[in-house]
Parts: sequence; structure tokens; C-alpha cells
Amino acid sequence: MTTRSVGGPAAAMPGLALVAALAAAAFAVHGLLPSIPLSPLMLAIILGAGWRNLLGVPAAAMPGIAASLRHPLRLGIVLLGLQLTFGQLLEIGPAGVAVLVACVVLTFGFTLTLGRMLGVDAGLAQLIAAGTSICGASAVVAANSVVRSPGEAVAYALGVVTLCGTVVMLGFPMLGTLVGLSNPAYGVWIGASVHEVAQVVAAAFAHGDEAGQYGTASKLTRVLLLAPMVILLGQALARRGNAAAASAPVPWFAFGFIAMVAAASTGILPPSALAVLAVIAQAMLAIALAAVGLETDLRQIRAQGWRPMALGAAATAFIGGLSLMLVMLAYD
Repeated sequence: MTTRSVGGPAAAMPGLALVAALAAAAFAVHGLLPSIPLSPLMLAIILGAGWRNLLGVPAAAMPGIAASLRHPLRLGIVLLGLQLTFGQLLEIGPAGVAVLVACVVLTFGFTLTLGRMLGVDAGLAQLIAAGTSICGASAVVAANSVVRSPGEAVAYALGVVTLCGTVVMLGFPMLGTLVGLSNPAYGVWIGASVHEVAQVVAAAFAHGDEAGQYGTASKLTRVLLLAPMVILLGQALARRGNAAAASAPVPWFAFGFIAMVAAASTGILPPSALAVLAVIAQAMLAIALAAVGLETDLRQIRAQGWRPMALGAAATAFIGGLSLMLVMLAYD
């Protein structure tokens, strides 16, 4: 057998089949139990981690798992761009855009600074910063394309961001009522502070259709900052001598993401095509996260201790408080 055949497509098939099966199972579980407050993406990583730690992963599956962490992830992130349009920037106005940019930049910096103070591993802190400041799980896995942290760190960051996002998804609607925000202000606040798109939709529409529309538009505008974040983070790590970041390829998928936003903004694609491509994007991301789960050793997660969880909670509180203050100044 030649070296080429060992590392070729045939060698990747066992791992690809395992990852695809776990991703499909995640969607099946989500469809059968829609009341579970976990997206198919989180279910994929849970199933992958469960398989790894209960059953183990054969060596024959490793090439396919490694491949699943690269190409499906990048394709999924590129296709996410089709869910956004530049017109959404106009819906929330200059004040809303300013609030979103300020929250992303300041939260990212706050999280990295506090992470150093707490002694959290720099790579893990960067992943938590990305997930908290931009868009949850998608931002975590996108940032890891340049951070290059091990699977355990990715899994921990995903768990922290999902847990904190779920807490604020449930708590912020009640807080918004107490504060007495207008519907537009409330929607922008939710879009600027809650982590996952699905969590934003749930929390924003809790105050009615107008708040829900502002919340969704604000969140999707915030997601537009995903591509610049990945590019700038990779450049910063390379300048600081991070060997993993320096050896990482240019994140061309980030430019692909922007190109898809531009394509969606033209309206050239029919809604039916956009719906199909949105499903494909979620499937690609689920495959990548199932692969992350299969590389996750729960013993290594336990070894991280309480500090990363405290960091995620503090970052979530920071972006929630900062965005509320800025929204009250800008809208009410």
C-alpha cells in the first residue's frame, strides 16, 4: 500500500462516517425532543464526547475526524453568511450599530484581560471571548481555526458559552420588563448581549414582534463581526509569536463569509435556496462539532477547574450590563 493511499480519501472514510452519523443523530434527537434547550450543534458535541469517553475512538477513525474539523467547519461558516444582509445594518440604525461594535470590542478585551488575571489558559480565554462577544458556538469553532486549542478547550468553551447564554436567555426578558425598555431598545439589548442566535430569538420575541425583529436584526448584524474577528485574532497571535497561529493558513473562509453576506444582500437567491443552504450550513457545523466531541477527553476538562467557568460568567455579565447601559443612553 502506498503512502498516498494511507492518507487519501479511503483512509478518512471510517472517521467521516462516524462523525456524520453522530451529526445526524444530533438532528434526530433535536427533532424528537424539541423542548430540550440545546441546539443540534451542542447535541453533536455532547454525543461526540460521550462516544469518545464511553466507547473510545479507534485509530482508523482519526484521519476522518481530523478532516471533519477543517473543511466542513469552513464551509459551514461561509454558508452562514447567507443568513445575513447588509440591509440589516439599516434596520437598527447608526446608534444600534455603534452599540453592537462597542460591546463586541470591549467584551473581547475585558474577557482576555480577566482571563490573564484568573490564570486561565490564553487559548481557552480567547475562545470564551469569541463566543461571548459575538455568536456563541459558531464563533468558538471559527476562532479555533487560528487559536488551535485542543478539543478539550473547545468543548469547555462551548459548554461555558451555552450555559451562560441559556441563563441570560431566561433571565433578561424579566429584567427588561423591570427596567422598562421600549421594544426597539429591548430588542437591540438582547441582540447585543445574548450569545446564540436561537437564544436571541427566544428572548427577544418574549416582548412581542417588534422587539423580536429588532433583536434578530441586531444579533445578525453582530454576527457580521465574526469574519473580522477571526482575521484580526489570527494576525495578533502570529505577531506575538504564537507558533500554531503563525502556521495556520490564512482564514480565507472569513472572506467567503463576507462574500456570502454580499450575495444575500443582492436578493439574487430565492428563499427556497436560502432555506436549503441554511440547513447545509447547520449540518456542516454539526459535523465539525461532532468531531470536536470525539477529540474531547473529559478528564482534561475537569483539570481546567472553575476559573474558565467564572470567566465566562463574568464576561456574560459584562456584556449584558454594558449593552444595557449603552442602549439606555442611545434609545431611551
